[in-house]
Amino acid sequence: MAGTLTPTAMSGRPQRLRPAWPLAALIACALLAGCGGGERTRDLFFSLQADVAPTPSAQPIPGTLRVTPIAARGFVAGSRIVYRTAEAPLEAQRYAELLWEEVPARAIANDLATALRAAGVFEHVITAGDPARADYLLTGELQRFEHRPTDNPPVVLAELWLTLVRGRGREVLVARSYTDTVPVAVSTDGRMTPQAIADAFNHLSGRIIGQVIADAHGLGRKLR
Repeated sequence: MAGTLTPTAMSGRPQRLRPAWPLAALIACALLAGCGGGERTRDLFFSLQADVAPTPSAQPIPGTLRVTPIAARGFVAGSRIVYRTAEAPLEAQRYAELLWEEVPARAIANDLATALRAAGVFEHVITAGDPARADYLLTGELQRFEHRPTDNPPVVLAELWLTLVRGRGREVLVARSYTDTVPVAVSTDGRMTPQAIADAFNHLSGRIIGQVIADAHGLGRKLR
């Protein structure tokens, strides 16, 4: 795997995917083509695939649920992996060569719809392209989806806001924010690989979706 990341000090020739020693200078270097003797690191594209195994519902909620596209703004709406450091907690930054194959909000919405179908919480689960009438609408916004390389231990963090409304009348049934973190695997010398970061994000999105499924199971007893 091309490149590693480390939240602490490093030795040897500076490499482009290490927000480390000194942190600000090295991150700036990582965003510039030609850093490290003019050698450019190739772009790395990762698939966001939620690691989730939903528990099947004993009795589906009658009706059809439409999972609408999840919104996102700023860097979170883009394809580059976002990170934030302890030195600049208010500054969202992006890795130059670490990218998502599909923007996270869209990937999470697709995985959420798939998981809801697998769990059988509702009789039918459709997405935005399906013309069928929906009895319930699930919408939301991915507000944070970022790597924290300087946390101890390093983590990835997500914050997802979801709202469930009735198809008719748009009555709000549930509005909740889901926030979670997952540690990133670090080697004995304190380095993180891009693959380890992607794996942590996949585990994180699975945990968030698992929480949504668990809440949906509980809501079912109220809607039936």
